Amino acid sequence: MIVESARAAANHLFRPEFRAVLWKSIGLTVLLLIGIWFGLRELFEALAWPFFDQMLPELPSWAGWLGFIAGIFASIGLALGLALLIAPVTAIVAGLFLDDVAEVVEKEGYPLDPKGRPLPAVRSLILSVKFLGVVILGNIAALLMLLIPGVNIIAFFVVNGYLLGREFFEFAAMRFRPEMEAKALRSKHATTVFLGGLVIAAFMAIPILNLLTPLFAAAMMVHLHKAVAQSEPPAAVIR
Repeated sequence: MIVESARAAANHLFRPEFRAVLWKSIGLTVLLLIGIWFGLRELFEALAWPFFDQMLPELPSWAGWLGFIAGIFASIGLALGLALLIAPVTAIVAGLFLDDVAEVVEKEGYPLDPKGRPLPAVRSLILSVKFLGVVILGNIAALLMLLIPGVNIIAFFVVNGYLLGREFFEFAAMRFRPEMEAKALRSKHATTVFLGGLVIAAFMAIPILNLLTPLFAAAMMVHLHKAVAQSEPPAAVIR
């Protein structure tokens, strides 16, 4: 079920029907990451040099180049740190494009099934903000484990696998059922959803390709929800 859902999602990524949402997703994700990078870099330079100037008031004026060097090192560090921001940025982008992705997947893969209902804009925004907060907290927890050899990588996959699997599955499920029933369905199939989330986390760990995480995750969870729903009694699925 999971392998087939992942394979089907990967097949969707570069199909003509996906091109519009593909470029919108990549463009927005890249713009957000660049904006965060420049913002944090400027913030570092604005705060770091006054700090050194206060600590070393006798520093000669020609030593101003130290701030420039500090800015370079800060830029390198922030560039590396952006890898940790992929998940939160993915959370933002996902909330904007999930319905677009789901509609394409449902129309192409399940043309005879009833169409899902797009989430109301306000509700989608609330869920995206909630997801963003949860992902940030989860990644902070994973970051605190970086100093423990062997645990850091496991923590990354476990935290993001759980969070990404849970939220993307519920997003897909809520196109067909009320929120509480979507959560109950996810809870009932928690192991399957978590394993699906691990696949998404593995996809997110691949440089460059991880920019497509929102599309892949949304498409995969639409397929996984369809597969899970088929194993439920007919009355459990709300049309």
